[in-house]
Amino acid sequence: MKYGELMARLKKEGPQQVYLLSGEESYYIDKARARILAALFPGGSADMQDALQKLGADTDVETLIGQIESAPFFADKNVILCPGTHFFKEKKGVAEEKKPARSKKSTPEERLAAVLTNMPPYSYVIFELREKADKRRKLYKTVDKYGGVLESEAIRSWNIGDWLRDKLLEIGKELDREAYAYFTGAVGMMQQVSLAYLDKEFDKLALYTTERRLTKKDLLQVFSSIPEVSGFAMVDAVSAHDVKRALQLLQRQIDDGVYMPLLLGLLVRHVRQLWQTRTLMGKGLRGRQLAGPLELNQFIAEKVAKASQGFTEGTLKKAFLDLAEADYLLKTGQGGPELLESVIIDLCRRPA
Repeated sequence: MKYGELMARLKKEGPQQVYLLSGEESYYIDKARARILAALFPGGSADMQDALQKLGADTDVETLIGQIESAPFFADKNVILCPGTHFFKEKKGVAEEKKPARSKKSTPEERLAAVLTNMPPYSYVIFELREKADKRRKLYKTVDKYGGVLESEAIRSWNIGDWLRDKLLEIGKELDREAYAYFTGAVGMMQQVSLAYLDKEFDKLALYTTERRLTKKDLLQVFSSIPEVSGFAMVDAVSAHDVKRALQLLQRQIDDGVYMPLLLGLLVRHVRQLWQTRTLMGKGLRGRQLAGPLELNQFIAEKVAKASQGFTEGTLKKAFLDLAEADYLLKTGQGGPELLESVIIDLCRRPA
């Protein structure tokens, strides 16, 4: 289940005795663990001192079972954290392997599953796996049935809406239309979206301004120093065919020491999006229908669609080839910023 569902269940039913917090987005795993521990220890860290144990990632099944079945001496509960657990990882090649003849002796996984099915009333286990769990495994099915499983999907620009809405509610703010467009565009330029970073920066914004409505100017205080986001302004200028501003922003980033291949990568990504959009629109897709195939937020997909109308396929194809050559020349030390300048100038020429 998703984070919101897990927290709603926690609030309604209280802590389950076994949890698996898994997925590629660490932000929700960390938040879920903190909320579960807060529910288990309402008195805070003082209550945790004798009750909380943290086991290593290489802990074997028998050791874990021993910890689960051991009654606490100086506390009323026994809470076991298992970060980096290997019990739920995908078994490579399981489908191809021929299963051995069934033995009367149970496997370690089966013994652990049996214990998790009937936990001692004083024990709680929180497993953590910073990748997708293997849903085929017996242990996964056991925890899903008798406890709670968090599936924390990696956040990308096209699925960040839920997080943004919840965060704005938390800090009592809202974004105006221009600020929302800037935010989704900025996040779309990030090679990897860090919710922990965004969470911290929005908390700063809440302290920075007393106004309920956040503007683009407010967001610039947070994002303008991120290379990918500065690149967002540059490709935005390219989309507008504003060659002077695009070249100024390119030079500013070079002066700030931004790695040239990163700037090239941003241009490649933008040209590819424009080209893909023109292709999809040629097949009859319009507006929000473009968001899925382009893997973009709906608002940004519509914006890219509008921008793509200002470029011919010939212009985009030439830019793509020129960028491929620029990549080779940069990597072999045969060129510099002038390679990107040339591509930007060509892209900013309006079609005749």
